[in-house]
Amino acid sequence: MVTGSTGSYTVLARRFRPQGFADVVGQEHVAQALRNAILANRVAHAYLFTGARGVGKTSTARILAKALNCPKSVDANPCNDCEICDGIAAGNDVDVLEIDGASNRGIDDIRQLRANVNVKSMRTQYKLYIIDEVHMLTKEAFNALLKTLEEPPPNVKFVFCTTEPNKVPDTILSRCQRFDFGTIETSNIKARLAHIAEAEGVEVADEALELVARRAAGSMRDSQSIFDQLLAFGEENISAVDVHRLLGTASDDRLIDIGQALVDRDKAKSIDSFHAALDGGVQLGELTDQLLFYLRDLMILASGAASVGLLSVAPVSRELLQKQAETWGLQSIVAAMQILSDAKGRMQRVTYGRALAELALIRIAMLEDLSNISDLIDKLRTGEPISANQTAAQPAAEKKNDVASVDAEPAVAQPAESIAEVVAEPGNESSILAEASVENVTEPASSESSTDESPTDHVSVIETVESPVRIVSASSMDAERQVAAASSEADGSAVGEGSEVAVSSEQAAATNVGDEVPADDEVKLADGDVDDRGSVPSLDSGTPSGSATAVLEAPAAIAVESDGPSVDESEIAQPAAAGTTGVAPEIRFAAENSTAIWAKVVPEISDMLKSHVKSVSSTAISAPNKLELTLPPKYHFGKTYLEKPEAQSRLQKIIARLTGVEPRITIVLGEAGASGGKAASAETGIKQTKRVFKPEEDELVCSVVEVFDAQVVRISPMSGGTGDSE
Repeated sequence: MVTGSTGSYTVLARRFRPQGFADVVGQEHVAQALRNAILANRVAHAYLFTGARGVGKTSTARILAKALNCPKSVDANPCNDCEICDGIAAGNDVDVLEIDGASNRGIDDIRQLRANVNVKSMRTQYKLYIIDEVHMLTKEAFNALLKTLEEPPPNVKFVFCTTEPNKVPDTILSRCQRFDFGTIETSNIKARLAHIAEAEGVEVADEALELVARRAAGSMRDSQSIFDQLLAFGEENISAVDVHRLLGTASDDRLIDIGQALVDRDKAKSIDSFHAALDGGVQLGELTDQLLFYLRDLMILASGAASVGLLSVAPVSRELLQKQAETWGLQSIVAAMQILSDAKGRMQRVTYGRALAELALIRIAMLEDLSNISDLIDKLRTGEPISANQTAAQPAAEKKNDVASVDAEPAVAQPAESIAEVVAEPGNESSILAEASVENVTEPASSESSTDESPTDHVSVIETVESPVRIVSASSMDAERQVAAASSEADGSAVGEGSEVAVSSEQAAATNVGDEVPADDEVKLADGDVDDRGSVPSLDSGTPSGSATAVLEAPAAIAVESDGPSVDESEIAQPAAAGTTGVAPEIRFAAENSTAIWAKVVPEISDMLKSHVKSVSSTAISAPNKLELTLPPKYHFGKTYLEKPEAQSRLQKIIARLTGVEPRITIVLGEAGASGGKAASAETGIKQTKRVFKPEEDELVCSVVEVFDAQVVRISPMSGGTGDSE
């Protein structure tokens, strides 16, 4: 419609703005509350209208102003014919002031408002201040408005409109009656657009109205703006094709084709349909949004929410989408939606958005039915067997720490007579492993199967610092559990439980394949028998697979577990006692030796830890493996430092090397009045020497003197020191 002498055009959103409470679409709860307040003479002095854009906040504020001031209002409805109604509707009434909060947001604007509040209205009963986008006011402006808002003149009303109520201070919110405007239903928007089309004399297809209403996403003003653009774009008859051409969106048929290809996991068809839509003029961003809403509709249908409307396609396609949702499954739909939403978020920040969208489609098409995962989990919990087609192929065993294993038949029961043979291979020192430990030895195979297989079916090689040791099993073993048991040279103790093959360090050092060992040095075999010949037969001597042979060249004891018959504990090599190192101690760890032990520990330390160690006033051994260190009463920092794990570990290692016992160290502070660190040092036998500071020997002092041309005037000891320097 062209209005005025200038021939300017007034857009639909302004020409079809609601003029009464009955015209406000989708906000009936607000309209009823305001009408009743006017009829009951309970109109508040301040209102806060919140909601999304284009849902009628400002229009309702104007209707409220007209209803309060119209002299011809009936049942709280303005007449819209008088001068006052026309002036308020046009926005030029002197007593109804509309203020843009984004432009007039400073404290000076609010001061001017406060100065005009007390001025009586010119021709109306009430003076109204409508502040749009009130959340844009500054903090100072809000504070300046507080007192006026709390106690305004009796003829002044405030109406605040905002899309972000969370940015409005609580002090303002508490002084207003708040009304929340919700988004408008698609059906209500469609009906309003049909009314506008009839008023404009234009034929619009029902599908076109549906598309525009869905695109508005609950905003009446947005729908009217799009519809206004559509009327200018099309001719007298407007169809759904015109809407898609205008908005750059894909038709419902294209969306359904892409969705069906994804459900069928047809990667080629999904990409072809996607490219066909883009080549047909569909915008990439719009198509991605449509696919997201399409997946949303599938998710809603798969969830069983039958009453929720569709956002991507017309309601006539609901049955087809229902079938797709049932075929695909809820979990797959959720995963596909997550993939596409992540791609959409990344597309906004890069220039290769099309490639990301195609990648997302391929990933979605490659999704397997994720609903089977729950079935697999249930089977694993119940212990049911899982067929090969339900699980992925297991990767081959990887080599770790230079331990190689050869797979064979699954492990079955076997008597203890057939256990591992330990064979040394001299000359293979190419690979070095600092510590070799073996655990979780597998169950050996049955005796029946061992007689049919070679003794060297499975080989596990463990390389130590001294020489590599090869453990050869006499039967098939499970590759995932085949690991031999060997301890490091440091502790020299057998590792593992069950049957063991144990050889002392002296025997191992002097024993080669087929060599004799002294008769008084017994070699304990897995079955509990001792070789009465005093020798260890070699592998080449034709030893049956049911017996066991042990030959070592490494200076460490080897232990191999077996689930066979039990062995007499007296014939099994016992591990070293807990807390010991297996090395002959220099001094016995006993209470009477606590002072002597500590006197040997202090010289072993040369860094920052030494200053705290020298502060120890007394030591005591209160348990078989507990060492208690006492510091002077005020040495809290030293106590904290010595309690650190790294400090404790260093002290434990030193004490273990000296005494053969790795103690548990506790740090305590002495009682007030006890002897200080120097007296205690003399008591413990630790010699403390005073270090005279010489500035000419200190690099830092020399550098300062040289740079600043200075000279040393005075040397003062540091306060709180340990007493070992001046």
